[in-house]
Amino acid sequence: MSKPQDRTVSRRDDGTWQNKRQDAERASSVHTTQAEAQEAARRMLGNQGGGELTTMGVKGKIVSKDTIKPGNDPNPPRDTEH
Repeated sequence: MSKPQDRTVSRRDDGTWQNKRQDAERASSVHTTQAEAQEAARRMLGNQGGGELTTMGVKGKIVSKDTIKPGNDPNPPRDTEH
C-alpha cells in the first residue's frame, strides 16, 4: 500500500519527466531526463523521512521500485537492482 509521501517518476506528454507525490495532483518538479527526475525524487524522499520511489518507463509501465532510506525495505537481501 502506498503512502502519501511515496513518489512516482513518469514521462509527461511533452517528453519531459515529472517527479510527483502519490497524493498530489501537480508534479513537484519537472526535468529533461528521467535520471534527473529520479535524483530529485530520491532527495525529496530522503528529506521527508523515506518512502517508496516508483519509476515508470516511456510506455507507462513500472520499470523500477526502490525504497529510499530511512524507509523500511521489507526484503533488503533480495534487492539486487541497487
